[in-house]
Amino acid sequence: MAKMYTDEDVSLDPLVGKKVAVVGYGIQGRAQALNLRDSGMDVIVGVRRGKSWEKAEKEGFEVYEVGEAVSKADVILYLLPDMVQPDVWMNEVEPNLKDGAVVDFAHGFTVHYGLIKPKSSVDVVMVAPKAPGAAVREEFLRGKGVPALVAVHQDSSGMALEYALAIAKGIGATRAGVIETTFAEETETDLIGEQNVLVGGLMELILKGWETLVDMGYQPEVAYFEALNEAKLIMDLIWRYGMKGMLERVSVTARYGGLTVGPKVLDDGVKDRMRRYAERVVSGEFAREWVKVYRNGGERFNELMRRVEEHPIEEVGRRVRRLIFGE
Repeated sequence: MAKMYTDEDVSLDPLVGKKVAVVGYGIQGRAQALNLRDSGMDVIVGVRRGKSWEKAEKEGFEVYEVGEAVSKADVILYLLPDMVQPDVWMNEVEPNLKDGAVVDFAHGFTVHYGLIKPKSSVDVVMVAPKAPGAAVREEFLRGKGVPALVAVHQDSSGMALEYALAIAKGIGATRAGVIETTFAEETETDLIGEQNVLVGGLMELILKGWETLVDMGYQPEVAYFEALNEAKLIMDLIWRYGMKGMLERVSVTARYGGLTVGPKVLDDGVKDRMRRYAERVVSGEFAREWVKVYRNGGERFNELMRRVEEHPIEEVGRRVRRLIFGE
């Protein structure tokens, strides 16, 4: 069984009297900085000059260049995008990182795959909210929180887990519950889930379902409602009530059709291919490929994005969304 911590199990004391630097003021960085400040912590922000700097200043933070913020801090939340992290670490973080500091990541990618190798004199932890930054802030303001994973990669002080849990409490995650894991488990399950199900799998399932209906002569807009629009409604039911609860809330015909046809379309061959590509994540093959593509200018990535943008379902979707949302 996973080890789970809630508010009653965790104290903010490890962060009391510490200066916390949030490096990065994007959606996740902003949410965590605001939540920690509202929890009574001494928070500064480290970013490059520009819109993020101005926004953080406007919202009342002391803002510094990344290196200076790191040099002032006892605890650093390193919340830059994965592919940006290594260069900023090498040039601005590592030269200014104090011995005894705590460095927190929200995702284990760069550490797990060796793109960042922190010195042995610092604690390296992870607090990974299982929701976008907007939800981290919104749930906090409602007096609730989003679940998170916590992990320790390097325990120099002997208190690394306590620091990680205190950060989790400060951003509101322990209100919902946090699960102890490892950098490897968080990173690998996150990538495998994104590729096989959450991003790659769902997109391809929707696209192929829509294409099948259109190829059979049905109107693209009707196909959009069936293959995409209603997918959100079904997922909401699964999220709220579980698989069986969803089935109990759709028609009997939908239940029987789904239970008998679904396993034939997504059969064990799909599972075998999922396993094959999951093994690429575990071996590091995917990480090496992605880093190479990114460092070579991202041409292949940009081409893949263009293909999605130019797919006919996107034009149909824009028309349908205008009808639904008036946008």
